[in-house]
Amino acid sequence: MGGLLNRREWLAMSAAATVATALPARGRPATARLSLNENEYGPSPRVAPAIARATPGIERYVDQNEVDALTRRIAALEGVASGQIVIGEVLEPLGLYLARQRPGGGGIVFSAPGYTALVDAAAPLGGRAVPVPLNADLENDLPALARAVDAQTLAVSLVNPHNPSGTVGDAAALHQFIAETAKRTLVVVDEAYLEYDDLAGRSAIRHVRSGANVLVFRTLAKIYGLAGLSIGYAVAPHALAKGLRQSGIGAPHSLNRLALAAAGAALADQAHVGSVRSSVAAERQRLTAVLNQSGLRHSESRANFVFFSTPEAAGFRAAFVAAGIQVARPFPPLDDWIRISIGRPVDNDRVIAVLRGLTKDAR
Repeated sequence: MGGLLNRREWLAMSAAATVATALPARGRPATARLSLNENEYGPSPRVAPAIARATPGIERYVDQNEVDALTRRIAALEGVASGQIVIGEVLEPLGLYLARQRPGGGGIVFSAPGYTALVDAAAPLGGRAVPVPLNADLENDLPALARAVDAQTLAVSLVNPHNPSGTVGDAAALHQFIAETAKRTLVVVDEAYLEYDDLAGRSAIRHVRSGANVLVFRTLAKIYGLAGLSIGYAVAPHALAKGLRQSGIGAPHSLNRLALAAAGAALADQAHVGSVRSSVAAERQRLTAVLNQSGLRHSESRANFVFFSTPEAAGFRAAFVAAGIQVARPFPPLDDWIRISIGRPVDNDRVIAVLRGLTKDAR
């Protein structure tokens, strides 16, 4: 006879048994990929036809007219001049660009744990990571971020709502921080998840419009559902946008014609964005209610994921794997916290079954 099960093994077996009884008997269910904050509802129905229309002539390189057409659409949407738009997944090339501006590099101040694309890209050219821990509510610690800025700072990088916590913090404090910090250095605000809640008033776009030293990045990989096409855009001051384009960022040769067509169709369908927002908000509320009922501490996420803590995080992760559910990697030093993307109701039912199975003894 084998030895006694350890707690991690018991948790995994318990969750698997719970999910098995909660789902129809169709064999092992397909894996639910709830690890990368993808939009499980998919892109606008206008996207596939737009891609099909763009396919003839795929042997030709993208030309400037195609880039200019999407640029004008984005500029109108954001209320800025076309010259302030740079198309592409801009964060990585922006990191390299910033590091090149100062021989020997400099510091990039950011909230940790957090999304580090900008910081990582700058590292080979001397960009130095300056991590600032989140505050007790897992929000960007704005006073601490301000204190970390010095004469060697290349930029301050904010993700709002934050990833992995999904928090947004106080709007007035955020805008004051951006306005004051932009007088000292470039402020880069990644608003990948902003559309997942009623957060337009927290957008940093107003600072770009006013001429502040602020760059706002928007990706179409999240609520627009274009993660597989790798496209987004930056809204920046005229001089910075011009410098980025002169360095080749957003140039036609760096872009994909099908992605451009998909982006135009997705941006034109704001009704679909609103529908996804409403669906995700309802499911986020349902998952949050279960976390509350289960006694699990969680952040106040406004994004398309929940983030909760448990001292049994390793066991919970094993249980989700056993139930065919992929969750996000750990985010040190918050190793006791787990991030789960919000899927369609059927996949969220599976998550809820695991959570209830693991915490039934605590209720």
